[in-house]
Amino acid sequence: MLKFIMFLLPLFLYGAPDMYKTGKNLYFAKGCSGCHGISASGTNQYPPLAYRRKPFLMSKLKNYRAKQGTTQQSQLMIPFAMELSDKEIDALTTFLSEYHENKSNYKPDLSTRGDGGS
Repeated sequence: MLKFIMFLLPLFLYGAPDMYKTGKNLYFAKGCSGCHGISASGTNQYPPLAYRRKPFLMSKLKNYRAKQGTTQQSQLMIPFAMELSDKEIDALTTFLSEYHENKSNYKPDLSTRGDGGS
């Protein structure tokens, strides 16, 4: 019981990590914005990620991490996802699914059909 209390004490004192902020930092640090745009709204060939359902995004990233790409375009994601931990995937998908940045910057590429393979 004492170990459990000692584990939770820092969370109460300092707060739980802000998964949204961590995910946002990872999105830019890992280069996601280079293809998916700074507002995660997608670009010419790459699908929008903002506002997508978290389970869908998690499934995709875990498949890519396991080197499972179904299309040539989705296979581009494999090297990026291979380096992600479960915690990083959780943070990234939290940021994308709960996206609440300046919505005036969000302009999805409507020419992209489906999920674009990634």
